[in-house]
Amino acid sequence: MEFRLLEYFLAVAREQNITAAAESLHISQPALSTQLKALETELGKQLLIRGVKGSRKVILTEEGMILRKRAEEMISLMRRTEEEITGSNETIAGNVYIGAGETETVRLFARIAKKLQQKYPDIRYHISSGNAEHVLEYLDKGLIDFGLLFTEIDPQKYEAIPISVKDTWGVLMRKDSQLAEKEAICPEDLWDKPLIVSHQKGDDSYLNQWLQRKESELHIVATYNLLFNASLMVEEGLGYALCFDKLIHTQGSNLCFRPLSPRLEARGFIVWKKYQVFSKAVNLFLQSLRELLEVKK
Repeated sequence: MEFRLLEYFLAVAREQNITAAAESLHISQPALSTQLKALETELGKQLLIRGVKGSRKVILTEEGMILRKRAEEMISLMRRTEEEITGSNETIAGNVYIGAGETETVRLFARIAKKLQQKYPDIRYHISSGNAEHVLEYLDKGLIDFGLLFTEIDPQKYEAIPISVKDTWGVLMRKDSQLAEKEAICPEDLWDKPLIVSHQKGDDSYLNQWLQRKESELHIVATYNLLFNASLMVEEGLGYALCFDKLIHTQGSNLCFRPLSPRLEARGFIVWKKYQVFSKAVNLFLQSLRELLEVKK
């Protein structure tokens, strides 16, 4: 399967119209149609449904949607590979790709990027936000260089650097809520409260241990992936959100944050694939990361 055909297919998926896709690719519409049919013949599956109910709109079949996802990943990986190979030997330039969830620890990446920016202005940094499963999937596929994780990792597959800075768990709530008068929140304070919790895999185990209750014994009204969305639910009075500190700025709002008692902290790890071959830009970033974390120890 040629990468050129994948780019043609992605253009049609993006435009949802073969004529518009042909114009964006600067080729004729008949030529594009011929290439798409050849791709379908090669795969033995129909990828596109053309001219739905008299319109010129093209929609993807189930197999087409699968190919779109994989094609985007393959094209992205191909472009990254080309950048790393064709980069100049005299200057350090390129891209550093990082996957991370919502955490104050992302500031470490920003500090390193700022430190390198003046001497190496041609390095670009890309942050992909997602939970642990998302980060590990992207690591395994080679779509990111580093992942920031708060879960146990497989030492047979990954290298890791522990981060000395820890994130503190607590409760985000309205200032007029019943628990806002407390300086810290105990497990029993939350047993009968409507809770909004992260649906990140791994969080539930040690949170439930701290709460001294099984998930089925708690009143969970919602789950979240992005804390900003959870904060809106809290603001509307839906419940109390269990989350990390310093992610939502409560000053000037009707929200407040209270830490858990006993204190519950999460320690992060910078993770990358074992035996990974990095570009010069990524190696420089890793070196700076090690130096910064050594200073913090």
